Amino acid sequence: MGQVEKLPVFKSCTTQDSLSLEDCFYAETKKAFFKEFKTPSVLTTDRFTGAVTATFVVTTEGKFRLIYLNSPYIELKEEVERSFLRMESVAPAMYNNNKVEMRFQLPLQFPTENGGKISESKKAVESKIKQPKSDLRKVIAQARDASEYNEHRSQLNIPFNHIKYIDYDYQLNKASETHTAFKPYTYSFVNAYVDLDQEKQKFLKPNKKTWLGKKLWNEHLLSIEGDGYWLNMDVLADIQLGKANRGSTFTYNNTRVLTVNGGLGDKFSFSTTYYESQGRFAGYINDYISNRSDTFKPAFSEGLVPGRGKAKGFGSDAYDYPVAEGYLAYTPNKFLQFQFGNGKNFIGDGYRSLLLSDATAPMTYFKMNFSIWKFNYTNLWLWGTDVRAPVVVNNEHARKYVAIHYLSINITDRLNLGLFETAVSKGDQGFDVGYLNPVIFYRSIEFNRGEDSGNAMIGLTAKYKLKENIHLYSQLIVDEFSFGKISDLGYWGNKFGVQLGAKYFNAFDVDDLYLQAEFNTVRPYTYAHKDPVLNYANYSQPLGHSWGANFWEALVIANYKFDRWTTSAKFILGQKGFDPDDTISYGGDVYKSYDTRRGDNNNELGQGNKATIFIADLQARYLLNPSNNLSLFTGLTIRKFSAETTTPNFESSNDVWFTLGIKADLFNWYFDF
Repeated sequence: MGQVEKLPVFKSCTTQDSLSLEDCFYAETKKAFFKEFKTPSVLTTDRFTGAVTATFVVTTEGKFRLIYLNSPYIELKEEVERSFLRMESVAPAMYNNNKVEMRFQLPLQFPTENGGKISESKKAVESKIKQPKSDLRKVIAQARDASEYNEHRSQLNIPFNHIKYIDYDYQLNKASETHTAFKPYTYSFVNAYVDLDQEKQKFLKPNKKTWLGKKLWNEHLLSIEGDGYWLNMDVLADIQLGKANRGSTFTYNNTRVLTVNGGLGDKFSFSTTYYESQGRFAGYINDYISNRSDTFKPAFSEGLVPGRGKAKGFGSDAYDYPVAEGYLAYTPNKFLQFQFGNGKNFIGDGYRSLLLSDATAPMTYFKMNFSIWKFNYTNLWLWGTDVRAPVVVNNEHARKYVAIHYLSINITDRLNLGLFETAVSKGDQGFDVGYLNPVIFYRSIEFNRGEDSGNAMIGLTAKYKLKENIHLYSQLIVDEFSFGKISDLGYWGNKFGVQLGAKYFNAFDVDDLYLQAEFNTVRPYTYAHKDPVLNYANYSQPLGHSWGANFWEALVIANYKFDRWTTSAKFILGQKGFDPDDTISYGGDVYKSYDTRRGDNNNELGQGNKATIFIADLQARYLLNPSNNLSLFTGLTIRKFSAETTTPNFESSNDVWFTLGIKADLFNWYFDF
């Protein structure tokens, strides 16, 4: 049976026969748009001449919404967006008797005439969608080709920074076919929904004529472009100076960064970044770095900097910690992308992730992403490291393999569900080729190999767009569950975690005001294993939530942007159960074997030495260079850690830490533990 499609219908077109409906829709769209549109004065002042194209959608509610405009004029984009929003609603497009979203393009020719209206082209509205509900491949290709900047057309990752991704998240979720959980995003993906050229150009300073002025405010340090290739290089810095209430000396961080990005043809991209750093931090962070516990301290090193890796001593109470990241990206066609490198990945729509977080040190990975229709399927293979001294063999750290499947499905225009599974195996056993199968369930591999050969978990994500600017999201991670004791939450084997959250964009009708609330809880012994090498962790940090397990946490985030300024406030309150000694595991330390658990029954959240943790973090940034995200910043962090029982190695503390400096936000750095 043939598939029947129908274009949107204006009220004035309902009396038309089926053969005339298409022409009527085009004519009424042109009429309704031009009735609202007024040419921005800046275009007249600049004597702008040329054509631009507005890519728009008619939603399943029959509303018109701008997706993309290939123009650097912010005023023009705002006016086109306003004009579409003021147009009357229509009957939405239909496909096999189902409401669908349909996309079109509207050419706009300048200069204007006839009282400020745009000159009519031969065909003012042109449909670009032959199959309703198809993905945005044509629009994506157009956005890539129209971009002025090589990186915006590339398959390179946009550095994952929570604050920077707020704008992307909002724009991506306006469309019904996007998948937003797996991060980082690529430039070409985001560029189809966000005008990255305009976002960059609005912060450029064209009056800077000197070499130093252009490099500081506008450009990459070095840019090379030839026939079929391009390369950008920057030498950046993360220079921080601060003062904490604990300790008489100043805190500091001195990081020099070399980053190189480039492309060969339109299918191959590459990136490499090297950090050379020395730093002294607030008291609670220094305590973390210098932790001497056998379940944490790395061998052949004097400490572990959270999220960065091993460190050696530097001067007085300071550390030296180099980090290298990089990857190769290959995109053979519009459905597939491959990446191989060393870096971080993140799964989820929240601030935290219970499935895969970017809070640990970078890991070697191979990623395959497949996207078609309502589905986005990602396979991720990770090579992890257990750096603890007790598992060193022949002066080598223990290795582990982590295989991950994540399937994202757009159930409706508003509802997205994601299915997650992962399996961990030991490096000394060799890599089971069964884990290379991109579609098999890992639980079956673990069962066939034997219970002690690996560690498998499953998970679920959900996102619901309550309104265009209000999104609800959640996660569920299940490490182990006993159906026979499903109602007994005191049973140690019921190991799972839950996340619930909400995002509010342009809150209370205030542009660029963003609010977020989130709740996380993870049961005792989740992520752990009888053999700690098989836990779900890397470099002495959990791969899920950075607090590990046996905790609850509530957080609120507020973010406001104005011109080059970004201000943010984050408040966290939670409780976590710690182990009073090294002999018994109360379920919070994922590097302790669950065979040393306190008992099979009567386990509860926060058991052990319970601590209440409060964190307030205030930040302000001023963007200098939009090409490399170099910014001035200042921040204030307040942390209160209150333990029920204080011991010499486990004390309550109050930390106040003020910092200021200059940095390029190329990654998330989590100090909220």
